[in-house]
Amino acid sequence: MTKPVAREPMRRNSRSNRARILATARQELGRNPDVTLEELARAAGVVRRTLFGHFPGRAALLEALAEEAAETIRGTVAAGTTTEPAERALAHFVFSLWPVGDRYRMLLALARRDLGAERVAEVLAPARERATAILERGQRDGVFHSHLPPAVLSAGLEAMTVALLEEVNTGALVEDDGSRAAVATLIAAGVPEKRASAVVDEVAATAVPAATPPTTAGA
Repeated sequence: MTKPVAREPMRRNSRSNRARILATARQELGRNPDVTLEELARAAGVVRRTLFGHFPGRAALLEALAEEAAETIRGTVAAGTTTEPAERALAHFVFSLWPVGDRYRMLLALARRDLGAERVAEVLAPARERATAILERGQRDGVFHSHLPPAVLSAGLEAMTVALLEEVNTGALVEDDGSRAAVATLIAAGVPEKRASAVVDEVAATAVPAATPPTTAGA
């Protein structure tokens, strides 16, 4: 029996359409959280039927974005080092995850309303665990303040990062490579400002770009 020659090109086209829809959704939802699926289809250059073939509703689309974000976070956290001094580890952590947060910052406005707090916690769990571990080590080493438990301090730093990303979303904060966010995080953790700036400058020269979002899953 001969193999159908059109099958694999159709699959590649389906994967391409799905990836394009998700990329468009990241952009358009950042501009307008209430954008309709029909508007997203037009922006992605696909017909309505194609979009609904991949994502039968808004919930399915947002869940796909959440899973994409979760996979990217898992890959970014797994690629991080755990052996360097805590202040450098925290700076590296911010540098590696800032582009991920920037890419998915539209989820910040949608997450709890559309996905629910439990799903958001699942997506962020690897990052939260790594941040807490770094802070706990830094407190033991005396480089971070210790008047808050590591998990509580981690939650506070996360809230600050979310606030910074929201300011990027509104245009009040000009986007950067994460340097200012990293300095602010170190200062909030208890590192003196001059030392925080020096550490971030050192780390910036060796920071590894965050993992790119997957583009082939779920054809």
